[in-house]
Amino acid sequence: MTCLQRCFFSLIISCISVFSLQAQVVIPGEELVYDVSYMGISLGTIRVTTLKNVDFNGKNVHHTKVFIDSRKGIPFIDLHSIYESWIDPSVQYSHNFAASTKESDGSWMYDKYIFDYPNQNVTMEKYKANKLSNKRLLKTSKKWNDGSSLYFLARQMLKSKKSIKVPTIIMDDTVSTSINFLAKPEVIEIDAAGYPIKTLYFNGTADWTGIYGLTGKFEGWFSDDEARVPIRAKMKLYVGNANIELVKWTRPSWQPPKAE
Repeated sequence: MTCLQRCFFSLIISCISVFSLQAQVVIPGEELVYDVSYMGISLGTIRVTTLKNVDFNGKNVHHTKVFIDSRKGIPFIDLHSIYESWIDPSVQYSHNFAASTKESDGSWMYDKYIFDYPNQNVTMEKYKANKLSNKRLLKTSKKWNDGSSLYFLARQMLKSKKSIKVPTIIMDDTVSTSINFLAKPEVIEIDAAGYPIKTLYFNGTADWTGIYGLTGKFEGWFSDDEARVPIRAKMKLYVGNANIELVKWTRPSWQPPKAE
């Protein structure tokens, strides 16, 4: 095999590997539902949906929505938000982000982040009652993640065995998220599966405060297979250390991998 042939063969293998990784992690039609609980008390749910890929400024990107709802009757917590993200095919950063949050008076607040990488700027807009209330322009050469795209980046990087610091925009704040992809095999159990599940463990630190008061150190257990579905997470919220656990899933031909 000539040098040119070897280079061509290596390029083909690399392209196939990258495509397979992305296609298996991000699949249109996937829907994952999580219960958020504290000391065994359910606080609410998080539902993550992957929609069909769309064209965004000439690029075919992943389109996702996250629905966050507190459980009715929980004292001091009344939270209803929808996060929408347009994620780069590399699953490494976001191109656009929109968040709708229901206010205590029943109205909705709307935030929009537009990541203009060619011109090295990010536009952050805030709307109240359908009127623009604030606009901020950030000059930056970084590639950014929002709260939704970060979820998929973690799945993408799960087996990398790297420690990374991810530029993140959360609640109009430019911060970072540190993640240690330890790729440590662990067996865990959840009520929804009914059998032990093979997972890979990682941890990190959120250098920011997000929805539910999420901040500080966190831990995650994702399925040890090509889908890398988040199975469980432990995070610090307003109320204390909370458990986030997969309770329902829709993903073609997927079930949590059984531990031997």
